[in-house]
Amino acid sequence: MTKKKSVYGVHPGVLMTQKWIAELKATTGRSLEEWLKLIKKEGPKDEKERRNWLREKHGLNTMVATTLAQHSVGKGAAMSDPNLYLDSAERDVEKMFSGGKAHLRPLYDALLKVGLKTGREAKACPCTTIVPLYRKHVFAQIKPATQTRIDMGFALGDMKPTGRLIDTGGFAKKDRITHRIPITSLDDIDEEVKHWLKVAYDRDG
Repeated sequence: MTKKKSVYGVHPGVLMTQKWIAELKATTGRSLEEWLKLIKKEGPKDEKERRNWLREKHGLNTMVATTLAQHSVGKGAAMSDPNLYLDSAERDVEKMFSGGKAHLRPLYDALLKVGLKTGREAKACPCTTIVPLYRKHVFAQIKPATQTRIDMGFALGDMKPTGRLIDTGGFAKKDRITHRIPITSLDDIDEEVKHWLKVAYDRDG
């Protein structure tokens, strides 16, 4: 349960991290709390050294060792707690649209509103530099590309671009986002943008 109503949804990575924590004792012989106590008692002080120590002395794989080392220095908590994630998401968006990009916030708010109205299952899960929109997977993305432009990205596979749609080269690189439309004013958030949002959303059904 989340402690407050938020316009944002909980990132899928949070549920994955919670599952990983729940299974940690079975897969490694120690719970998260037990690992953190051991690291504090016997491990080196530096995060990188702790990661290497966990791999070399305790035989943990790179992913597990890296995540444990991050938790041991106070990182990663937001990705294991829905409430902390939502708090962090709000801060990330505030930071994303601060300073020279502060004037882009009304464009972002309008794009977010349109994106969330695309379908009943649409949700926005902010990261530090972008705001992906999810259905089952990422179907679109809001990215402040410059101090004067937001890129509205879409997951459209190998679709041929038409109109204002620009091929990002993402399909060839196996990126999720494959196309974008540059947004520099509220007038740019038109029926064409809504159309491609719906197409991308429906493709992820």
